[in-house]
Amino acid sequence: MRNAALVLGIIAGVVGMIIGFFSWGYTDVVDRYGEVEGLFEQVDNVELVRIGGLLAPMLAIAGGAMARARALWGGILLLLSAAGMYAAFGFNPFTMFPISFAALGGILAVAAGKPDEPKAHF
Repeated sequence: MRNAALVLGIIAGVVGMIIGFFSWGYTDVVDRYGEVEGLFEQVDNVELVRIGGLLAPMLAIAGGAMARARALWGGILLLLSAAGMYAAFGFNPFTMFPISFAALGGILAVAAGKPDEPKAHF
């Protein structure tokens, strides 16, 4: 389960980075050149989109990388990443996979325990 959380977290982070680059660029282009009615309109909360585009993929990659050594911490970071992507971008065809991968990776990491210990994390 830890290896699955690692892979899912890294994939979610990479895809989330692509969405973050696009979202940051979109908000910047609309700021610089203005809105085009019905075609390019600014999002409601620019700072949320920009912060989510930066932090959520970073949390997913860090959580995935931590999942093997510190499954509980990695899982929490992955779940925070999924929540951040959902808050910043919503759930749509472009974000469904990174949000789902980060959430599933977080659940698997939290559920994973060391094989040689009777208790999972505590």
